[in-house]
Amino acid sequence: MAPRLKARAEPDVRSPPANTGRPSGRTAADDAPPPRLARTRRGLLSPLTRRILTVNVLALAILVAGLLYLGRYQENLIHNELQALRVQAEILAGALGTGAHGTTPDGAAILRPEAAGPMLKRLVEPTGARARLFADDGELIADSRVLTGPGGAVQVERLPPPDENEALPGMAARIYEWVLDRMPARQALPVYLEHAEQRAADYEEAVRAIAGESAWRVRVDGHGGLVLSVAIPVQRFKQVLGALMLSETGEDIDEAVRDVRLDILRVFLVSLAVTVLLSLYLAGTIVRPLRRLALAADRVRRARGRGHDIPDFRGRHDEIGALAGDLRDMTEALRMRLDAIERFAADVAHEIKNPLTSLKSAVETAARVRDPDQQRRLMAIILEDVERLNRLITDISDASRLDAELSRLEPEPIDLGRLLSALVEVHRTAAREGRAGVAFEDCAGGSCMVMGIESRLVQVFQNLLTNAFSFSPPGGTVTVRIGRSGAWIEAVVEDGGPGIPEGSLEKIFDRFYSERPEGERFGTHSGLGLSISRQIVESQGGTISAANRRDSAGAVCGARFTVRLPAV
Repeated sequence: MAPRLKARAEPDVRSPPANTGRPSGRTAADDAPPPRLARTRRGLLSPLTRRILTVNVLALAILVAGLLYLGRYQENLIHNELQALRVQAEILAGALGTGAHGTTPDGAAILRPEAAGPMLKRLVEPTGARARLFADDGELIADSRVLTGPGGAVQVERLPPPDENEALPGMAARIYEWVLDRMPARQALPVYLEHAEQRAADYEEAVRAIAGESAWRVRVDGHGGLVLSVAIPVQRFKQVLGALMLSETGEDIDEAVRDVRLDILRVFLVSLAVTVLLSLYLAGTIVRPLRRLALAADRVRRARGRGHDIPDFRGRHDEIGALAGDLRDMTEALRMRLDAIERFAADVAHEIKNPLTSLKSAVETAARVRDPDQQRRLMAIILEDVERLNRLITDISDASRLDAELSRLEPEPIDLGRLLSALVEVHRTAAREGRAGVAFEDCAGGSCMVMGIESRLVQVFQNLLTNAFSFSPPGGTVTVRIGRSGAWIEAVVEDGGPGIPEGSLEKIFDRFYSERPEGERFGTHSGLGLSISRQIVESQGGTISAANRRDSAGAVCGARFTVRLPAV
């Protein structure tokens, strides 16, 4: 029967391997998709580099855009130019009111066009402004841009400067003017319109000047240029004879603003180049190490062996250096965890194999034995092996779940003195005849609060007490003592047994190590109790150690287990 079961469990070597969809010799790691980092290397710049460049250049561009607006600077230039025009207009108006007036037959004072026109042209010519003189009824008397003669009237227009003297080339100038026309300050200004037959009513400032007030206006012409106008009343002894309006273009203002903007743009271009270079340098110091770390982490994930190391950037003394150090520590911890899992699996296989071998031998023997007494003894052996397997599997399951449970549960404040006192009372109540007694000593003199998981700490001290009772002789005493040592809470469990072999003070905390007292049935304990206890204590920041007790003569008189946990 046994050979048939074994043959059924073994795979048929003649059957073809399952079709996994990959060529022979390849593994799942070979067919895994390429790392996500490979997609970032296709472009000239990585996504993080582009983000750094965008943020730095955008901040600089916003700053430069605000400087290029120059609204307040332009307003100050316009205000100063209007003040200069007003002073000129007041001087010209005073001269016209004195030298170009006449008298009507009824004795009223008026402006004489034949005197006002030539006088106006001579006075305004050095200023370069355009002067228009309106009578008190709104009629245009004289215009410095219009020359009258035998052939009629000729209007004089100022020519723009030659193209070769422009500060900006043609395309750049058109772009500059297009941007300039769309600035809020220009869009809000009224458009300058000039009729063929001009009257004072066409200009609001001239109307107000005829009414006796000084006024000014800023407009834009059809090409987006500024037109500044100032109107001053022409008076003779408080009598308003007409209005003088001086106008000029804002070419000087635009040129001054343009020069400032060009200087800003030059500085911007230099700053942009420096910003781009510094951004690329900054991105390089961040992206290149991160890319190396990512590639190294991907190699660790995809590699079959464990020979790949994370680059060491801890000499940088920054966040990337700290990240590299943490990744190296994490990789080392994972390797140690994998090694521990492999050792644990090997130990489990070894420990399970022993009762299985005994069980197999007993089963095979029972099939051949006909004696009922021998069959009963063999069945008892089988039952003991099954119970041993059950205990072993239970302890292995508990040990395998321990890491996940310790990482999931949150530590809480625990009064270790009260916990140990309760455990001692439980053992006193359950004490059997011939079993060792238990004594509890509280040497702390106060609170013994620690941070931990109560159920697991109970498991630790339950294991220690069980071991102490199993090794103590009948009528002996197990002593539990708790005290405080600086920032630590120390709990000690002592027994009166034979002690621990000197070379095994650390080995007893290894998995499946078993050093049991004489007379105890084999397989009663799995050898995982002390290993689990150390894992629990160390996960909560403490330590557990073993030592032998000695009498005055130096002879071993028992074992002592000390648990140290940080005090709250």
